[in-house]
Amino acid sequence: MAETDQKVYKLNNAMAYYKKLLDDDIRTYSKYIKQSTLENYGDNSLVATDVYLDILSRGGKRLRGGLVITGYEMCGGEDQRMIIQAARAIEMIHAYLLIIDDITDRSDTRRGKPSAHKLLSNYYVDNKLGKDAEHFGESVAMTSALLGNHAAQMIMANLDVREDFRLNALSILNRGMIITINGQFNDVFNQYNHQVAESDVDNVTKWKSAHYTFLNSLHIGMILAGADCHSTDAITEYAMQTGEAFQIRDDILGIFGDETRLGKSTLDDIQEGKRTLLVVYALDHTNDEDKKFLMSMLGNQKITRADFLRCQDIIKSSGALDYAQQKAQRCIQAALKSLDQESKRWRVENVDFLRELSLSLNDRTS
Repeated sequence: MAETDQKVYKLNNAMAYYKKLLDDDIRTYSKYIKQSTLENYGDNSLVATDVYLDILSRGGKRLRGGLVITGYEMCGGEDQRMIIQAARAIEMIHAYLLIIDDITDRSDTRRGKPSAHKLLSNYYVDNKLGKDAEHFGESVAMTSALLGNHAAQMIMANLDVREDFRLNALSILNRGMIITINGQFNDVFNQYNHQVAESDVDNVTKWKSAHYTFLNSLHIGMILAGADCHSTDAITEYAMQTGEAFQIRDDILGIFGDETRLGKSTLDDIQEGKRTLLVVYALDHTNDEDKKFLMSMLGNQKITRADFLRCQDIIKSSGALDYAQQKAQRCIQAALKSLDQESKRWRVENVDFLRELSLSLNDRTS
């Protein structure tokens, strides 16, 4: 097996290992929560809780939970039972945010299945509860998301670990959520502002994605292992640069990806009016006619497939796709340079995992 193939094999095995640990744990946890909810609060609460647990169960790669475990292991942590609980809590926070995000984005699908508010709207219709299915679906979905958030906070507050580690991890988690929510604020405002600069997009990428997915997850795991400020500071550049590359690749896939792999329509970002690096660069580097057309499609819920294909062509011909790919590559190289400079601090197997994770973003398809 070639060296590159061996590295990909090891990365995939590590990702699959973390995913299995978390999926098994979440499955057991969900059974307990369902039984407890039914016994204590009845059928209505169970319907709402089931929808939250459905979103939680879909899981994806379990990247954030996996990074919590990685951060813990790389700093010498050995209590697997405890760190899986912490990783579960981070995955629960992620499910909570996805539910809110789908309502904000008016997205009816999540990983190839109906989103939470859509599931609940369908329940409303199927049970003939009235004529306001959309409001019912969104209201109950948002409340179920809050339930998941507070359950996750309880898990973190009750981890069997030194009190100062637990409190520091909770503080980092909630500070990270404040940063992430401010990223979401700005992401929404950018959709309605006609003058959005690349720096505005960069801020959203850093606050909403890089800090949330990579930095927060790694820091929580490291802190629960007893890492000091020097160690958490040392991983920050790697996490932020990898997170930025991750989001740029995500935005590229959002418009140019394979819908069957993505589990959602490639029309979503344009229909939402999302100001990604691709869109902002294209608007600044195309002719007036194409700029006017692209602007008219952003936020257009009735965009046709032909219109979308023209948007793709405008983005490509403006140089935006090449520019975004090159920027993502620069971020990856900066992340690897930082990781190599600090790698002696940490367990070599986990450093190798982080290195291959960054490199894998070049070939990311979902």
